[in-house]
Amino acid sequence: MSETNGITLTPRAVQMAKQKVADLDAPVEGLRLGVKGGGCSGYSYVYDFAKKIRPDKDLVFEFDGLKVVVDNRSIKFLAGAVLDWEQSLMSYGFKWNNPNANGGCGCGESFDVD
Repeated sequence: MSETNGITLTPRAVQMAKQKVADLDAPVEGLRLGVKGGGCSGYSYVYDFAKKIRPDKDLVFEFDGLKVVVDNRSIKFLAGAVLDWEQSLMSYGFKWNNPNANGGCGCGESFDVD
């Protein structure tokens, strides 16, 4: 696994994120990960492409050549979390294992914290 400053991406997550960035027609800086208020449990994960890095607001991590951008507010919710890519016959996508989450909804995209 690739780990830096408390955020971990599994090799599968890095591979799939790099593929998604490479498949874009527009240039991007990397993958943006974050947290926003909402969802059925209070907070939800954000996945986007980082079109621009804001040095005063963003932290930039690198995993095997992939830049991962996390805003200063979201990092406290993601510290210690592991991002993986899971694929089965029924579904596929990024999956978080987040020690900061106290509960969540069945889809795994929304969570609560103390």
